[in-house]
Amino acid sequence: MARGGPLRADAARNRERVLEAARERLAAGDDSLQLNAIAKLAGVGVGTVYRHFPTRHALLEALVTERFRSLVDRARAAAGDDDPARGLRSLLRFALDLVTADAGFAAVLESADRAEGAAAALKSELDGAVTRLLDRAREVGAIRSDLDADDVRRLVCGVQHAVGAGGDAGLYLDVLLGGLRPR
Repeated sequence: MARGGPLRADAARNRERVLEAARERLAAGDDSLQLNAIAKLAGVGVGTVYRHFPTRHALLEALVTERFRSLVDRARAAAGDDDPARGLRSLLRFALDLVTADAGFAAVLESADRAEGAAAALKSELDGAVTRLLDRAREVGAIRSDLDADDVRRLVCGVQHAVGAGGDAGLYLDVLLGGLRPR
């Protein structure tokens, strides 16, 4: 959006070129997302990159919006599951799969407290759906009473770090779920 309105066609094309160049760099294993290098790869001026993405984090957020949306959708489905414990397990497995497959998404989810724009709105939606799920799980005695949506997000990110260090995702998910149960 340019000043609250839709982007001009050329600006929209340039924005997409920047995103595509950033995706290519990430796919090649370069997660530094240096905006100058992205500009060169996209064939645009560095000012164009900074106009669309004033920070590396803003670029990263734009890249992971689709994954964030899928997590929100899964959280809503989990909150509507007849069995909230099953819904929670399903959501945590899905979230863990997302963050272990995409370090960029993990970084945005981990820093969701500082999210801006679309990521901030998606974090709010995610928190609402997870809160509904946790409330339902508490009602049936499936989880502790002292957990909130931010706790769950941080725990998933912690498990992602452990899995990234060579751990077993299934084992760690089981341990996490055990720790969520009432004392």
